[in-house]
Amino acid sequence: MATGTQGRAPRRASVVDVARLAQVSVGTVSNVLNRPDHVASATRDRVLAAIEELQFVRNASARQLRAGTLQSIGVVLLDIANPFFTAVARGIEDRLALDEYTLMLSSSDEKPEREARYLRLFEEHGVQGVMVTPSSAASLETLLVVRERGIDTVLLDATSPLDGLSSVAVDDVRGGALAVEHLVAMGHTRIAFLNGPLGIRQCADRREGVLAALAAAGLDPGEALVELTIPTLNAEGGALGAERLMSRGSDGAPITATFCVNDFTALGALRALRRAGVSIPRDMAVVGYDDVDFAPALMVPLTSVRQPTHKLGFTAADLLLRHRTEGSDYVHQQIQFQPELVVRTSSDPSVVAG
Repeated sequence: MATGTQGRAPRRASVVDVARLAQVSVGTVSNVLNRPDHVASATRDRVLAAIEELQFVRNASARQLRAGTLQSIGVVLLDIANPFFTAVARGIEDRLALDEYTLMLSSSDEKPEREARYLRLFEEHGVQGVMVTPSSAASLETLLVVRERGIDTVLLDATSPLDGLSSVAVDDVRGGALAVEHLVAMGHTRIAFLNGPLGIRQCADRREGVLAALAAAGLDPGEALVELTIPTLNAEGGALGAERLMSRGSDGAPITATFCVNDFTALGALRALRRAGVSIPRDMAVVGYDDVDFAPALMVPLTSVRQPTHKLGFTAADLLLRHRTEGSDYVHQQIQFQPELVVRTSSDPSVVAG
């Protein structure tokens, strides 16, 4: 017959257990953990032996809560499943680790209500700061309320409209232009653009760059550009966009190139195009955005607009921690990095994968 304790996880040893085994007071165990030089060597050795035997691990969270020094930072990204945001999160983590802050990471899935819920949860958990990639233009109002409650705030992968709110972003207008300038230089005069909702800043900025590049090349965007809005900025959305593109009837010159708003979208588009027997880049050139790790490793290596993902996250975290350290002397900054185009086989058959 099963007992009442079968299947339960073993109880975690407490400081009381250590004190009992070492035959000392709880205060002595605390001194060994925090002020070992205040404890006689023989007693200290006995306590350390008890710690090892019980495999005791101190509860840092409880200790910090009691002292009021719990150090944690909340981060809300659009989609942590997207390799771009995974790389950004690693940059954040690397910077926070230097000052021993804990990272609380979440995805808004591009939904303002989900973003607001996570921000509320972060406040309830007493975070010292938040970094947010806004899911919509309306997100700014929510973030300003959070900041007014004393929580340091930095916009991540977004530009700040306010001098008193720090931000770290990439020049996505220039990035969109780089993609289309390249396609035009390769001889393409009718280009599809698989983009997300314009309420997302990155989508709006990249579109602005696309239109500027077409105008600079003397092409009428009304004739040279076919825009398709996809519901999600992932592989599923990219596949759906490519399928819609291929199902369009003939309405002028053939579309010979596709610019995807990010690499995750481009991955889905490439899969759908291959399933339909479309040769890349012979029948359709494809350009993505972000230059995530899988871009050069695809069957047809993907041309992409590269963003400094790790630096983006690291810098945002650094701004936030500097704000906490410098207090009223802190000068808010709006930092913008420049993207670069990495040309591969998906848009230029002369480029051979290395």
